[in-house]
Amino acid sequence: MRFVIQRVSHASVTVEGEVLGKIGKGFMVLCGIAETDTREIADKMVKKLCAMRIFEDENGKTNLALSEVGGSLLLISQFTLYADTRHGNRPGFTLAGKPDMAEPMYEYIIQEAKKYVPEVQRGRFGADMKVELLNDGPFTIILDSQELLG
Repeated sequence: MRFVIQRVSHASVTVEGEVLGKIGKGFMVLCGIAETDTREIADKMVKKLCAMRIFEDENGKTNLALSEVGGSLLLISQFTLYADTRHGNRPGFTLAGKPDMAEPMYEYIIQEAKKYVPEVQRGRFGADMKVELLNDGPFTIILDSQELLG
């Protein structure tokens, strides 16, 4: 599982002209799900994500978590985070979770995140989404379950 976490001042996701999710201060997270991912992996990733302390405190140090700043989450499914670019110029996606497995996992991630963060917005799995954001910093973190779990 891979999360690309961007600290944002605001972010939104639109599908076919309809805004599906919109947040102010918080994290816009691209969620990549591998075929080998499990709920146990998702639990650890979501817990780590929601506890990430990358907002500035009164001394200007990145020391505050989402809950401490009243931040929100915007979770976007993104299978292309598992692009295999080792051969040729056209990426392969065989490492990405198949939709029948990845979509329920994405839904599970959203439900788990709601246990930690009051406002969780979302995109639409498998849709052509237009994502807009104002990256605050810029501040971008990549959280990979392979590194997190060893």
